[in-house]
Amino acid sequence: MKKSIRIQRVIAAIGVILFLGKILAWYLTNSVTVLTDALEGIVNVVAGFLGLYSITLAAKPRDPSHPYGHGKAEFISAAVEGTLITLAGIFIIYEAIEHLIVPHELEKLDIGLLIVAGSGLVNYLMGFYAAKQGEKENSMVLVSAGKHLMTDAYSGIAIIIGLTLLLLTKNKYIWLDSVVALCFACIIVITGYKVVRRSISGIMDETDMGQLQKVIDLLQGNRQTPWVDIHHLRVLNHSGKMHVDAHLTVPSFYTVSEAVTEIKKIDTLVKSHFGVEVEVFIQTEGCSPRQCHLCGMKNCAIRAHAFVKQQQWELDNIWKEHRHSNSTINTTAA
Repeated sequence: MKKSIRIQRVIAAIGVILFLGKILAWYLTNSVTVLTDALEGIVNVVAGFLGLYSITLAAKPRDPSHPYGHGKAEFISAAVEGTLITLAGIFIIYEAIEHLIVPHELEKLDIGLLIVAGSGLVNYLMGFYAAKQGEKENSMVLVSAGKHLMTDAYSGIAIIIGLTLLLLTKNKYIWLDSVVALCFACIIVITGYKVVRRSISGIMDETDMGQLQKVIDLLQGNRQTPWVDIHHLRVLNHSGKMHVDAHLTVPSFYTVSEAVTEIKKIDTLVKSHFGVEVEVFIQTEGCSPRQCHLCGMKNCAIRAHAFVKQQQWELDNIWKEHRHSNSTINTTAA
């Protein structure tokens, strides 16, 4: 988490420097395309400092008021950032249409071109690094910030092309300035929507189905005979932490100590497999006669029915709250 905070500080500082440069470029050129880049810079600055605040808050340890930690602050930050990106795109669309109707004379395009090109290169390199580190640290803020900066860099490519054409043609096709701005304003709006959508998913505890499947495969591939059944499996991710909750059915004749031993096996298995901070919460419960068909325990003194086969844990059944029983398997197959 400390590394994520350091990266976010750099993002915020660079955002301020690049924003000032873009404002200068817009002042010199009077180009709505450069204004597009400058407004994106405002969003970068606000998002950079907001992200720094949220990622610092998310790093705080759990307390009585926040037993699951402060990680969701990252999703709120990302939601605000996505909203700002979207609003900036809408404003750019308005400005581009106005300039298309009433063209403005463009000046000093060569200087503006150099500033935009330099800003774009810095944004791409910083964005690529931030996104990669965000995925590695499981940080929503860094991933959002990185993708935002890379999108800014991509839009900068089109801006560079547009300004170059205007420079070479000596403003003969001045309408290109507004058209380029319109195209990338639409891209900015779409990017903002995606960031908001992902942050809302995090706030609503939407499951990462890919990671849930990995946990299921891990449990199924390392299954122990005393694990009669696992259900009500939930996997959540935020602020570099992974939370795994599940209900584990063990033989009803197991002592508390024996049940805890099985919990520790699962805890060790999950934590050793995933390279992030993991919290595992397992609730145990004793088996019932209805589960004998799927229990492979040998020499069981309380068995009521013959073993048929184990329940295959899959994405469509392991998350459900109820236990698996003989009614959930094909009892005609051994």
